[in-house]
Amino acid sequence: MQKNTTSIEDVPLNGFHQLLTVRSGGGWVVDGYVLSIIGVALMQVSAELKLTNFWEGMIAASSLIGIFFAGFFGGWLTDKLGRQKLYFVPPLLFIVCSLAHLWVDSAFAIFALRFLIGVGVGIEYPVASSLLVEFLPSRNRGPRLATLTILWFAGAALAYIAGNAILAAAGPEAWHWVLASPALLGLPLLLVRLGTPESARWLVSKGRTAEADRVIKKVYGASFSIANMPAASVEKQASLGTLLQSGYGKRLLFVGVFWACSVIPVFAVYAFVPKVLDALHLTGDWAAYGSIAITLLFVVGCAIATPLVNVMGRRPLVIWSFLLSALALLGLGTFSDGAEWLVLTFFGLYALFIGGAQVLQLVYPNEIFPTDIRAAGVGIGASISRIGAAVGTWLVPLSLASIGIGNTMYAAAAVSIVGLLVSVWLAPETRGMSLEEAASLKR
Repeated sequence: MQKNTTSIEDVPLNGFHQLLTVRSGGGWVVDGYVLSIIGVALMQVSAELKLTNFWEGMIAASSLIGIFFAGFFGGWLTDKLGRQKLYFVPPLLFIVCSLAHLWVDSAFAIFALRFLIGVGVGIEYPVASSLLVEFLPSRNRGPRLATLTILWFAGAALAYIAGNAILAAAGPEAWHWVLASPALLGLPLLLVRLGTPESARWLVSKGRTAEADRVIKKVYGASFSIANMPAASVEKQASLGTLLQSGYGKRLLFVGVFWACSVIPVFAVYAFVPKVLDALHLTGDWAAYGSIAITLLFVVGCAIATPLVNVMGRRPLVIWSFLLSALALLGLGTFSDGAEWLVLTFFGLYALFIGGAQVLQLVYPNEIFPTDIRAAGVGIGASISRIGAAVGTWLVPLSLASIGIGNTMYAAAAVSIVGLLVSVWLAPETRGMSLEEAASLKR
């Protein structure tokens, strides 16, 4: 057989890549659904259980707190034990914890279940994205990772559509069924992931070259072997401590801050859409259809930004995204008492413009850390981002009650401005690079 010299970074997409995209992408649909569904149910939960602003904020932020804790140990375990072993943990947590909502009747119980669901999401981020990126060709890597964010918002949109339908049909205790509904998505996710192989890059990084060679041949064909992997894949291993040293410390800071600034306003909005729209004087059909329209515009914004990942490059895209989204939030704060169409216009502009930063949430951390610490970098970055997101979400009801909707929107604009400044300072460019080149500190 003639020796094949094609790098696995340069092969065309095949059926395995498509199936792996479904397997990992399905996790983002469920993530978007399970994290957003609380926004549909929270007002009914609050009325029935007579929640205080404190408990409203805690329940809304509970999943984010779970992501924070799970990101640290989930990423570390993914790098230590492998991608494949942890690939099935998130869907199992989604199924069990969602179904348990059918029997809960206290704020603390809901908080605990939502926390565990957040743990599942926190594990999902590093394991699914690392497994996907380590198989994808370089030219498809950015757009495919960006597509995961689109799928997240698609799941969020589905949560509002399905959740409102359940509320309308299931009676006064419909919130139980709303919060249990993610189990219907978790089960097919679990089943479709059966048969997923371990990452060949991870196997090589652990010295398990024979296993890696078998995976390479299975995925790319009999003429391929580990010799077709970039040479840097078998260099001296990095350690988790490397994340806090040299350039990786700055990269971790960038990932955590830019990720946090891109999600804080989004999660705050999703957790309290009815309350935020009410504060903006949007009620009835304006609120019902407005929440769905805003969610769909987040999807559109991500869809527009996805091809720009390769066309514009990573750095220009994240900078322009934060700049324009900050201007939209400033407009929302300035015209918070304006006509319904004007409020929804600024909300829609924010949803469109933040798409650039949103789609880069998984692109950057998966590209700028080496294989040995990639999942840890993704997990820790997600955890850092969720500190701010959890605090911001918890503060929303308190902020609306104390400083009003206009100043709350100004505070959200300040978050985007912080993201802009940090991106100008630290955002690297990785377009057109192999994973090894993008992760190198020598470039």
